[in-house]
Amino acid sequence: MSSETSDTLDQAMVRSSGLDTLLRDLTDRAVQEVPGAEACSITVRRAGRLLTLAGSDGMPSGLDLRQYENGSGPCVDAAGTGEEQYAPDLAEESRWPSYTAYALSTGVRCVLAVPVAVEGESGAAINFYGVRAGALGTGRDAARAFAARSGDAIDVALRIERRRQSAADVRTALLSRSVIDQAVGILMARERIDARIALERLRRVSQDRNVKLRDLCGQLVARVSAPDSRRGK
Repeated sequence: MSSETSDTLDQAMVRSSGLDTLLRDLTDRAVQEVPGAEACSITVRRAGRLLTLAGSDGMPSGLDLRQYENGSGPCVDAAGTGEEQYAPDLAEESRWPSYTAYALSTGVRCVLAVPVAVEGESGAAINFYGVRAGALGTGRDAARAFAARSGDAIDVALRIERRRQSAADVRTALLSRSVIDQAVGILMARERIDARIALERLRRVSQDRNVKLRDLCGQLVARVSAPDSRRGK
């Protein structure tokens, strides 16, 4: 994907009703395009943990989560090994006994997990679920093609999410710095001490009370800013 195309797609996704909605639409479209698929989900490993980015309409609750909890299942293996996992009939499957029993209880009989290469992440997969044994057999090529086409969209979604998180971290850091500076100023005025000593006192109290410095400073600023506060208290 060229940078120009990527920027255009980034902008389109930002203008959309949200990344969650876009990825949900992607999984809904997968169900429409892959023969035999009744539900679809997207699994990504982030910060060492597997999570489901989106699930299609009708996706049984907990179907992916049970795999993550057990550390075993088709989407876990596909994301971890980069190899496609296909279970044509879970009633005869022996690779993931705990997960298989749960999936069957939800009405799922057939599973196909196709790995997806995702930039900056250690593993991802698109998971297709069928309700009949062998239902996804004729749809495997379509599933692979869909997964290949979807890789860029998932990359862009994760890139935007990382940008948003980075921006949120910067805002949080700035707010923290601001409230700490305000608290230091309050102590300087009250105690007639310099900024270094004021900050040391706040840090010492923070440690003694086992309270984050930011939270301690926020409490001090809030008390002083209250309408009934009195200077010198």
